[in-house]
Order: sequence, then structure tokens, then C-alpha cells
Amino acid sequence: MQIYISGSLAFDRIMNFHDKFSNHILPDKLHILNVCFLVDGLAERFGGTGGNIAYNLSMLGETPILLSQVGKDFSSYDDWLHKHGISVAGIRTIDQEFTAGAYITTDQSDNQITGFNPGAMKYPCQYDMTTMDSNEALGLISPGNLTDMMDHPKYYRDNNIPFIFDPGQQIPAFSGEQLAEAFDGAEILITNDYELEMILKATGMSKDDVIDKVAYLITTLGEKGSVINCKGEEVTVEAVPASEVVDPTGAGDAYRSGLLKGLAMGKTVAEAAKLGSVCAVYAVEHKGTQEHSFTMEEFTNRYEAAFGLMD
Repeated sequence: MQIYISGSLAFDRIMNFHDKFSNHILPDKLHILNVCFLVDGLAERFGGTGGNIAYNLSMLGETPILLSQVGKDFSSYDDWLHKHGISVAGIRTIDQEFTAGAYITTDQSDNQITGFNPGAMKYPCQYDMTTMDSNEALGLISPGNLTDMMDHPKYYRDNNIPFIFDPGQQIPAFSGEQLAEAFDGAEILITNDYELEMILKATGMSKDDVIDKVAYLITTLGEKGSVINCKGEEVTVEAVPASEVVDPTGAGDAYRSGLLKGLAMGKTVAEAAKLGSVCAVYAVEHKGTQEHSFTMEEFTNRYEAAFGLMD
């Protein structure tokens, strides 16, 4: 089965400020705020929802195709994707833009100031989806370009291709009507519990209404695992205990990778979600979203320690 991932590719540029922001901001002068924070260097990491999911899938033995867009500074990320066997055939380059980037400054109290430049993400990827084999394709739409997030579900629906809709941080960018249309007919709608509440509020729908529009609703709950709803049935999948919780960022994307791998193997959604839990714990145990690694042997051993023998 060929997995297609619609979603962002971005650079995360991380800076540490060895003081507290509050020591340099005068509350009575917020209306004329003009501050400069001297940071201790800059670390650049590869990120974006599409990139994170594809990275984990590559370690699980899959060769996903990314449907995304990048800018003129993409060469180092391009090398990284090739190194991990991830196809760039679906990536559009916008020569006049930079690749999307988050500029994150963290102070000693773990407060953060982030600037996000969407750059090339402002443009749809324009991938020729007619080249997909509808009998062998599985799609996932993760946060990225808004046009892609509306057009790709429609194509999948019209061509009977199963897809997962994962709106994430782009939920506020859509109207309630657009959201309801985008996830209509999805094999899976996946969110965390806060995002699900945002969807219910935006659409005016109840949880049961949402479940009626999709085959499965998956709600991730961090260290409490995930819950799978399917028209009256509910299954809880436990999280895999972390040896050390270092950074939860990227765990949700890793979970989605394991879920996709399981579906590509023909497993039930509940069984696939267990692979998601295992994949997520590796991300939790490392800083960054593409800094962890594992072999399939290590992954299988971790799975069997948590859930028993893998079928």
C-alpha cells in the first residue's frame, strides 16, 4: 500500500534566553513594547507535521510520498529526506519563498515566544493526484496548506480512497462548515481532546454527530493513551510508559505514523493504534521531533513488552 501524507515541512529554529522574559518587559509600557533578547546560539531542527510523520514511517519500513511545499532554503532538509528514503516527488518548490519556519525563543521559566513564517506553505502543493492507484492508496491530511486540506479529502472521497483527517493547529483557520465538509467520509478523524472540543464548538455538532460522519474517531490523551470511537463502540488503547519524559513535542505525529503503518499492514484500527502508542513513546524520550531512532527489532520488542506478541 502506498501512503500519501499531506502536511507541512518546516524548520524549527530554537533559541535559549538565559534569563526571564518578565525581567525585561515593563508592564506599564506594553503599548510601546520594544525588546531585544540576547540568545545563546541557535539550533535548527527539521519539523513540520508532514515531515515528522514521514520520518517515523521511514523507520517503520514504509516509503511514504509527501505532498507539501518548500522554499529556496530546503536543500539540507531535502538531503535528510533522501537519506531516510522519503519520496520528494510530491513536494513543490516555491523559489521566491523560504520553507515554513518556526522561530522559538525559550526563557529560564520555559516561557516561549514564537514567530512562525508560513513561507512556501501559503501555496498549494498541486500534486497530480490522478497518478494514485485508488486500490493501493492510503491518505493522511495533516496540518499544512489550507487549500490542500480541503481539496485532498474531496479527491479521496470522490475516488473511494481511505483517508485520515488530522486538522490539528489549523482548526481555527476553517469555518465550521469547512471542517465538517473536510472530515466527512474519513476513515478516521484524529485529534487530541482539546482539538475535538474546538471542532465541536466550531461545527455546532455533538460527538455523536461527528462519529456519524466518519468510520472512526480517535482522540489522543497524552500519557492516558487514546480512545477509539466507532458508532456506539469505544475502545481505549494505553500509552506505552516512557523510560524518561524529555519532550512530548512530536509524539502525536509519531502516533499517527504507527497508526498508518498498522493500517497499511491490514490491522484493525485498534491494533494499529497500539503501534501508534509504541512509536509515540520514542518521540517523548527525545528532544525534537525527528531526533529519535529505532530499528524494527527494537520496535517489536517494545511493542511486545507493552501489548504482547505482535500478530
